[in-house]
Amino acid sequence: MGVIQELLEHVYLPKMVKVRQRFADAALTDVSLAVTDSLCKEEAKIAWPAPGGEIAVAVGSRGIAEIHRVVKAVVDYLKGKGYRPFIVPTMGSHGGATDEGQKEVLESLGVSEKFVGAPIRSSMDVVQVGTLKNGLPVYVDRLAMAAAGIVVINRVKPHTAFRGPYESGIVKMIAIGLGKQRGAESYHKLGFGRMAEHIVDAAQVAMAKSRILCGVALLENAYDRPVEVEVLPSTEILAREPELLLRAKGYMPRIWVDEADVLVVDELGKDISGDGMDPNITGRYPTPYASGGPSITKICVLQLTERTHGNANGLGTTDFTTRRALDAVNFDKTYPNALTSTIITPVKIPMVLENDKFCIQAAVKTANVLRDEDVRVVHIHNTLAMSEIRVSESLLPVLAKQSDVEVMGAAQPWHFDNSGNLDVRTCWR
Repeated sequence: MGVIQELLEHVYLPKMVKVRQRFADAALTDVSLAVTDSLCKEEAKIAWPAPGGEIAVAVGSRGIAEIHRVVKAVVDYLKGKGYRPFIVPTMGSHGGATDEGQKEVLESLGVSEKFVGAPIRSSMDVVQVGTLKNGLPVYVDRLAMAAAGIVVINRVKPHTAFRGPYESGIVKMIAIGLGKQRGAESYHKLGFGRMAEHIVDAAQVAMAKSRILCGVALLENAYDRPVEVEVLPSTEILAREPELLLRAKGYMPRIWVDEADVLVVDELGKDISGDGMDPNITGRYPTPYASGGPSITKICVLQLTERTHGNANGLGTTDFTTRRALDAVNFDKTYPNALTSTIITPVKIPMVLENDKFCIQAAVKTANVLRDEDVRVVHIHNTLAMSEIRVSESLLPVLAKQSDVEVMGAAQPWHFDNSGNLDVRTCWR
């Protein structure tokens, strides 16, 4: 028996109870129709070019619900008005900061040329369209700049590293997404402490110098379903987006526990959050410029998602992980984002344990709880799947005070296979 195994073998793991968390569940029944209706509602305010020209449709890398249907609805609408739309990957340095990598990210999200009915033109080439007062250059994708117009699609939600009236949304997409690698690098150069200011200034320059027609802003509920679509004509983006952000914050899910000793996360990935797992849920932020969420003493992540393609951004904000998670890391996919953003904490390597059992036991052992039965453990699948979670029995008195929580059964022990890895299907069935 190895030394690590001797230290962890008899660490107490509490029985866990599955609970259902309830959030506002209103959702759009047909997101494609909602996109079309909003475009039609706002079309008189949009400075459309003459029919027949090409329109660049800017699409990012976030795991937005039904993004492929949203993109197809925009493409179909533009075709109906006599334009020739094409898709431009709009994701800063994501996808390994390469042409092919960014196209692969879109296709992994269902945004394929065949489905949406438009070509994907992926290039990292940009045009400098201006300079901020402090000297930072402003860039826009070269292919988008050459088009007759640009339509930007993005979800509006709280950012994971800074706070301001504009966080993740249309403004940030214009400033950083359309700026590709060089644009992302420019606005991150002075850090996240000035990001809220830089993205607004850069977006204003980009909108003045390019042919941005409108933004298609999407809001999602706590169940990762589209709940609102609003088309923002370019002249109204700055005025209307802050209100959308406030509404988006009201839709966010959460863990109905303010304090816990251990958080176990089954999977982490860029398809889940830009930070692998949403800090707004875990309370672990990569910078000091954002806050909120629960206070968690130790966090462990068991594996990476397949759709993250080895990008392990966010792993560094955890305390423990597994050998299989580390083996899945592709550093060429992981590091460009950190080098561009200048925030390296999310790509550091936490303590690595041989299997899931040792990983969870290490988190419990180091949580500094006197009595074994008092350890407060929360187990989630990922930060997008928050309707059903598991909690230790010690947290049931806390959750009993919450009207939006339902206990779904008796406490169960942890189930591990012969390799010591968690039987996820047993946990969540």
